[in-house]
Amino acid sequence: MTNFLATYLGKLLHFIYTAVNAIGLDFGFLSAFSIAIIITTIIFKFLMVPLMGKQQKSMVEMQQIQPHLQELQKKYKDDPKTLQLKTAEIYKEHGVNPLGGCLPLLIQFPIIIAYFGVMRDPIRYVFSGDQAFYDSLNHAFLWVKDISVAENFVFADGVVNGISLGGLSLPLLGAAIPVMALVAAFTTYLMSKTTAAQQSSSSGGQDMAQSMNRSMMIMMPLMIFWFALNYSVGLTIYWTISNVFSVFQYKYFYAKYRKPKAE
Repeated sequence: MTNFLATYLGKLLHFIYTAVNAIGLDFGFLSAFSIAIIITTIIFKFLMVPLMGKQQKSMVEMQQIQPHLQELQKKYKDDPKTLQLKTAEIYKEHGVNPLGGCLPLLIQFPIIIAYFGVMRDPIRYVFSGDQAFYDSLNHAFLWVKDISVAENFVFADGVVNGISLGGLSLPLLGAAIPVMALVAAFTTYLMSKTTAAQQSSSSGGQDMAQSMNRSMMIMMPLMIFWFALNYSVGLTIYWTISNVFSVFQYKYFYAKYRKPKAE
């Protein structure tokens, strides 16, 4: 399934690259391929907006009925059967489906994995296995010389792919200042903070939920930082653009659906 989706997402990226290259948007330090990745990622995120909207609408609806659910939990804490029945009544009364956010998430997951696969293996999915053609492209992105490898990659002639540490090679970081990895980690933190604020509200501020959200706000940026150090800069560009888009998307839908309901 993901391979099928990746094939067509790869065709989309190839089309965007061809268009970008045809109109001359290759500036040497900013390659047509890196611009195509940015544009395709934005298009991809826009295509996912309807699913994200449904997921967040469900999240906000659950948040709005939390006071009622907490009241029931206190009132019927020793009567699980009645609690279950009363909870179902609350869902029905407010028109809320507790699983409403699951289906959009399940649909999104294989699509996201497929697009990740495209970013990880552009030769296969974007350029139909044409290694020679891919190698002939300009792969530059600002200070990065080749987005097909990691920022700390050292070429055969000793040149560092990113901003050199002046001949030093540090444990974990390697020979480059991890600018892209830091940017990816920071945008991941912003996204985690944005989603955690909503999820914490949705859970009614319960200690366990808050603790999990705090943990994710620390762990996710660290994971992405490590990921960005070890995988291609092209993937890091995708992840960073996706994070920035998601932050604005979450804020937009949260503001749109978070409206007072009649008691």
